[in-house]
Amino acid sequence: MRAVVRGRIGVFHLQGFLDGNNAPSFLTIDDIRATEALNVDMLLVSLKKVIFFNKNGLDTFVRLLTNIRIQKHIVVGFCDYDHSKFKAINAFYGNELSFSLFKSEKIAELFVSSNKNESKTVLLYNSDHSQRSAMAIELFDYGHNPVIAQSLNEFEEKRQHPELYYAIIEDTYLGYFGQKVATRVTGNAIIYTISNFLDAEISDTFNIAYHNNSLNVGFRLFIFDAYKVVSMNIHALNFFTKLASAGAEYNATICFVGLTFEKTPQAFKNDLEDAGMLFFDNMEDILKNKELLSDLGGGGGATVKQHRSLNKALVNELPHFIDATVSTIAMMTNAEATRESVKIQTLTVTDSADQVASSIGFYGDLDGLIILIFPRSIAKKACELLIGDANVTDEDILDSLAEFVNIIGGRAKVLLSENKKRLDITLPRTYADVKTLLEIAQDKKGVQVDLNFEGQNFIFFLTR
Repeated sequence: MRAVVRGRIGVFHLQGFLDGNNAPSFLTIDDIRATEALNVDMLLVSLKKVIFFNKNGLDTFVRLLTNIRIQKHIVVGFCDYDHSKFKAINAFYGNELSFSLFKSEKIAELFVSSNKNESKTVLLYNSDHSQRSAMAIELFDYGHNPVIAQSLNEFEEKRQHPELYYAIIEDTYLGYFGQKVATRVTGNAIIYTISNFLDAEISDTFNIAYHNNSLNVGFRLFIFDAYKVVSMNIHALNFFTKLASAGAEYNATICFVGLTFEKTPQAFKNDLEDAGMLFFDNMEDILKNKELLSDLGGGGGATVKQHRSLNKALVNELPHFIDATVSTIAMMTNAEATRESVKIQTLTVTDSADQVASSIGFYGDLDGLIILIFPRSIAKKACELLIGDANVTDEDILDSLAEFVNIIGGRAKVLLSENKKRLDITLPRTYADVKTLLEIAQDKKGVQVDLNFEGQNFIFFLTR
């Protein structure tokens, strides 16, 4: 059997019963090896015509697909199933679910690169916060516009209008989150989710370029959610110690949460502590302790270790970044913008009172940093539109601001892709106090564009 290739996805279509006895007759290791000649980013097994399966039947495919994932570093898993099959697979594998699940090929296609780079609006819900965040990040990375339901009630309400969405994403799971370690942001801490046995493969699944650009954006606290880690070997230990050493140049803090040493040498913990890493039993010990969170770097800024100069390639693309920003704000607030000045200078804010800010990094064919400083009233207006409620708190405003800036980053990716420029974006960093932002951006020279929205000043700053 050969995989049917559509775009960047290869799909094996099975039928009948998969009980562990007849599965090899449908798909063999030779079929899997044949995919090595295919230029695909994802390899899936379709369950659309499968009448019955049990864990023994699926195990055959999981082993075969895992081998190709390790060899080619591509996403593998299953697609085309109903809710009962999704529940059954989760029941079979539980916390050991290492492959991906996509309810349909249409949904799977949203999680791979496309030559068309068409931005699609999709409704997304997953009860697992880590999964929800990871999916949103990958969708933004591919230029789409995910509408993220924060609760089941919100999801059920929004799905009553399917005409608004290209697809509705549910009963979907990103195993190993594609080629990346899952990433989410809480407050101003970046949380990486890791699991199972950690070995040399962590170097492939961890997006080091993303991490380095997050440092450049201004993130200083990185937490590894390690509740599901069984053990690690010396290769993983070396990776983490090098990561800590590099972060020390930025005064960054790296923590492990929930990591046990029942099957890992205690000496490893000592080595990691010597490298500057901290260990906590529970995530709440950090996130709910505002004073500790601030001390660890989740609340304030720090000087970036180096300043990079603007280059011509980045300045040439300035109109695309401006267009993405202005069009998004206009769409979200119904406010037209006028440009007042464009200057190459260090970031200059004449009045930081009643302002909020965010920064988002990008890397790939171009690398740099976008800083946006909003009047609180504009941020509040956008927040009210995003969550559908006029009674918003300061925390709501910052959370919505992050989602808002993610949308701007996604639109910029799409615009630049039309000019043959490929970019990836980081999570946004938000600032309730603009003075904290200025600590990060001090002495950075960039292009500052002063805009006016309904009589209020708004600052766009592009730098590296």
